[in-house]
Amino acid sequence: MPVDENMPILLVDDSKAMLAIIENLLNQIGFTNIDQASDAPSTLDMLRKKSYGLMLCDWDMDKTNGLDLLKVIRAAGANRDVPFILLTPETRQQGIPAAIRAGASACILKPFTVQKLKEVIANVLLPKNDGEGI
Repeated sequence: MPVDENMPILLVDDSKAMLAIIENLLNQIGFTNIDQASDAPSTLDMLRKKSYGLMLCDWDMDKTNGLDLLKVIRAAGANRDVPFILLTPETRQQGIPAAIRAGASACILKPFTVQKLKEVIANVLLPKNDGEGI
């Protein structure tokens, strides 16, 4: 079964430029139902109001980083089980095992290509050995 390209996706980053770039990559894959948040309070507010099929969140954000936000989301509330992809710079590569233990579905090292993003999303959302792509 292919991924539902109309599922709601929440993209979280404190950089407007990165939000635009990643949304563009998601659009290239075929996703169009994308909401954006720029910090932890707005993310948590959006999660209270809407259910999402996927979240992508930058690790390095001011105030609350992506890993801490993931821990809050996994601890309680709506969307606690939403697939969560953490976007991380190579400098945080050693922290990836901790992110997976905290509940990240996957981590992507930045910079990444549209093909890499597509592969990671497919691995997170599609049943194993399905054989169909996005």
